[in-house]
Amino acid sequence: MPDTLSIKEKVEKNFAKPAGLSKEAAAFIEETWQFQEIMMMYNSAIREVRTKLEILNDDLAMRNSRNPIEFITQRVKKPVSIIQKLQRNGWEVSAPSIVEHLNDVAGIRVICSFIDDIYEVAEMLGSQDDVTVIKVKDYIKNPKPNGYRSYHMIIEIPVFFSDRTQSMRVEIQIRTIAMDFWASLEHQLKYKKMVANEEEIYNQLAECATTIAQVDQKMQDIRKQIENSSDSSALSAKDKLERLGNGLMRPGTL
Repeated sequence: MPDTLSIKEKVEKNFAKPAGLSKEAAAFIEETWQFQEIMMMYNSAIREVRTKLEILNDDLAMRNSRNPIEFITQRVKKPVSIIQKLQRNGWEVSAPSIVEHLNDVAGIRVICSFIDDIYEVAEMLGSQDDVTVIKVKDYIKNPKPNGYRSYHMIIEIPVFFSDRTQSMRVEIQIRTIAMDFWASLEHQLKYKKMVANEEEIYNQLAECATTIAQVDQKMQDIRKQIENSSDSSALSAKDKLERLGNGLMRPGTL
């Protein structure tokens, strides 16, 4: 039979209230166990997506003789950040509410070498049969006003547990090394409590973002020039042997 329970109903179904405790104590224990279970589910979802990305990276490395992904980082949102976001949006602060409303509890950051690697990885991941793309925000083609550039995806994947299959959402941010460098420094500066000449600093950061974007594009153009040059000048061993056999190449030029 198809599973027709909502996410909230599934979470509540898996936790019976402990017996022999006061109502308040029982509610506290139940909520604690629910939160721990939800965090385990998000960590499991991260492992599923990370494995997919690592397999893609290995496959593309075999096909293209280079790794498009430099490295991958991950995180599960801190409890205080989860609570603040729920309250800010007027949602109930509970484990079922987390799964029902928040898309960014589980997060993965993928750092690529070049801009076109970002789109290739995103397309291949999104086209997998068990991956549902919920939302995409392309801040590379449409940067934020402060200069931030990155490719964001919210995807949903099935995670297989001992007694059920649960669809879980994961936020993925894909960016180049240069984009990540800028975003990391901007984040540090953004949360400094006392900043003199704040407007001037943010203008300089925006200029740096533009410069970094130009460098990213230039590096990609150089890579393509090298690849095209290699393709046009290098003959495969098979081609060389065939040409030698046909008298088109002199012996000793292999």
